[in-house]
Amino acid sequence: MSDRRIGDTPSPLPNGLAFRSADFDTLAEALDYAAKGDKGMHFHDRRGVLFRTLPYAELRERALKIGARLAGLGLRRGAKVAVVAETRPEFVEFFFACQYAGLVPVPIPAALNLGGHEAFVQQTTAMLKLVDASVAVGSEYFAPYLEQCAQRTKLNSLEFVGDFEQFKALPPSHYALTPVQKEEVAYLQFTSGSTRFPRAVMVKSAAVMANLAGIIRHGVEIGPQDRCLSWLPFYHDMGLVGLVLVPVASQIDVDYLGTRDFAMRPRLWLDLIDRTKATISFSPPFGYELVAKRLRASEAKKYDLSAWRVAGVGAEMIRGEILDTFAHTVDGSGFDARAFLPCYGMAECSLAVTFSELDQTFRRDAINRDTHAKTAIAEPLADTHAEARSFVECGRPLPGYEIEVRDADDKTLSERQIGTVFLRGPSVMSGYLNEPEITWQTLSGDGWLNTGDLGYMVDGRLVITGRAKDLIIVNGRNVWPQDLEYIAESQDGIRSGDALAFSVPSDAGEFAVVVVQCRSRDQQQRIQLIERIRSDVARELGIDCLVELVPAHTLPRTSSGKLSRSRARADYMSSGGLAAARADIQAG
Repeated sequence: MSDRRIGDTPSPLPNGLAFRSADFDTLAEALDYAAKGDKGMHFHDRRGVLFRTLPYAELRERALKIGARLAGLGLRRGAKVAVVAETRPEFVEFFFACQYAGLVPVPIPAALNLGGHEAFVQQTTAMLKLVDASVAVGSEYFAPYLEQCAQRTKLNSLEFVGDFEQFKALPPSHYALTPVQKEEVAYLQFTSGSTRFPRAVMVKSAAVMANLAGIIRHGVEIGPQDRCLSWLPFYHDMGLVGLVLVPVASQIDVDYLGTRDFAMRPRLWLDLIDRTKATISFSPPFGYELVAKRLRASEAKKYDLSAWRVAGVGAEMIRGEILDTFAHTVDGSGFDARAFLPCYGMAECSLAVTFSELDQTFRRDAINRDTHAKTAIAEPLADTHAEARSFVECGRPLPGYEIEVRDADDKTLSERQIGTVFLRGPSVMSGYLNEPEITWQTLSGDGWLNTGDLGYMVDGRLVITGRAKDLIIVNGRNVWPQDLEYIAESQDGIRSGDALAFSVPSDAGEFAVVVVQCRSRDQQQRIQLIERIRSDVARELGIDCLVELVPAHTLPRTSSGKLSRSRARADYMSSGGLAAARADIQAG
């Protein structure tokens, strides 16, 4: 490639350490061991140029120094340290400083672009209040916003608010640090759907270490020859646990590209995999989709992706056609579609629960859409059948984990019966911070976690069909919002990610609504678009629906950047859309 900068990324070197697969009690112990080798973290800028290498030995040294300054603030053990989680070395340094100082790091979403200055301040203020933060720190860019948050919270617990450079001016403590112990909370993870009402998952050291061991030994089968690459945000469970903590716990190199930089130039992902010869990189489905849209087939041969043995995919429901399109787009690059590794997990379980088989073509399961709508049974059907709805299987549970699919009466269902997914295992959270009622509703006394996801089992493998709260029921018929969205996005001029579907109450029950981002200002074209969507929905799904057109870039998103049906529904109902819907229903 003409803009390739060969030589600006260090080549993998022998580590000089006996490989250990997360067999540590705590994260501090994991870093202590990794620091004895010569591997580390490598940060790349928006052009893909390496601007900072942070060996694990240096990370440990810096974390200990920051930990001493945190101790100098006189914080109580277990105090919360909120850090804006940009893709920067400073975040990782503070995260591990808390591990050494017996404090609890709280990654704050660096998502200013998702709603502007005021939205960030409102969201972060709520988070600081919920965790009763003692420290709020970020880059020079985010520090002024943190100061506004501090003024609004009026928290007596806040001992420091500012940027990383200001923090360096604090005096260190000379007392010996006592790291976070096995049964103590290692960090708090805000769930990706908690933008408006923050919900912080408490993850103990024992839980996250168990999950890291499962991922490294069984899910991905990591060895000393591996190298990771990630553009995922540090405040998301896949980005934090999967691509920050996993490399440390397995003593391997990892390269980072900023999330926003990836979104602006998605081909950088491929470029960096080529240059670093990374073997492991994960993404939600939309990442693969974005690359496929921006990359011309003729460009694929410019990249060598033959080293990429694990192309993990998770964090949202997986559509097989997205993976097919990506594999077709990069044909000629050496990428092997058997590298796709569908998986399932959530922050409430540290990260991972199930993995598909390595080095195998990912499995699809096609079911009868009409049978599901009427009976909630996943009746197998040929993928080519007109009534078929195909899902990507997410694999089997990690060793030590159990999965049950249950109905509304908490009865365990048989295979191919669709219900709510429950799981139990060594990395399940201890609860939501300061939310005893929600914890009680979600986590049973014997350790079963209600995931809130709908799915079914096939030969011991999990298939996810959607979120229970998102399921649309019209006249007793179950309708997946993804099907409505897919129909809308199939129209000319409508892009993937331009539609959200949900239901609203009516006098006759629920009614389906599809909100679509439309770029056309021509009134006749807009009317025709609405009519086409309603007609296609009626023909394919057998229901009527309302179609609301909105400007581009207005659909709400979660803190991790995923589209939020629940927020779209709330916004629609609060903006008068509910009254309009009822009038339309009554008129039609």
